[in-house]
Amino acid sequence: MNSLRRMKAQEPSLTGKLLIAMPAMDDPRFAHSVIYMCAHSEDGGMGLIVNKPQTEVQFSDLLDQLEIEKASGVRDIRVHFGGPVDQSRGFVLHSSDYKAAVGTLNVAQDISMSATLDVIEDIAKGTGPDTSLLALGYAGWGPGQLESEIAHNGWLTCEARSDIVFGRANEHKWTAALKHMGIDPILLSDTAGRA
Repeated sequence: MNSLRRMKAQEPSLTGKLLIAMPAMDDPRFAHSVIYMCAHSEDGGMGLIVNKPQTEVQFSDLLDQLEIEKASGVRDIRVHFGGPVDQSRGFVLHSSDYKAAVGTLNVAQDISMSATLDVIEDIAKGTGPDTSLLALGYAGWGPGQLESEIAHNGWLTCEARSDIVFGRANEHKWTAALKHMGIDPILLSDTAGRA
């Protein structure tokens, strides 16, 4: 038992990495998903889906609900489905040039996450981060759950790139992430196997 705990403690953190859903992912909420991992430890993991825009919710709608006025000339940012957990809560992934007064987590050298109204207000005023993505909800895993899903060929992992995380072409992010790994999506099997 002690050796099992030691092995788990030595597993590398996936914080700041991308999770890429395998083609056989049977949960429709995660099919063809690309998830940016904001936190990962032996206690579990938390990430945001970066390639599934919300179809019913616009940034301006959220601002109206929150009674936040948008400055003229400020463009809307896309609102994404961040995951199935706590979908009424918003998270902003953004470039590290911005830091909210409270609640900014530096995830990687060039990407941070804020989960307070400050960042949304600053984006609406035009004083927010240079690059951002707003997600409602998040993907979460309990202790050992994500590691088990990876071991059962549910996910691939790779280094994150800002152009994939923040790119405008959501429909191409899954393919771009696989190509970043050197994998041709056409050759990726729908079935899992072990050698």
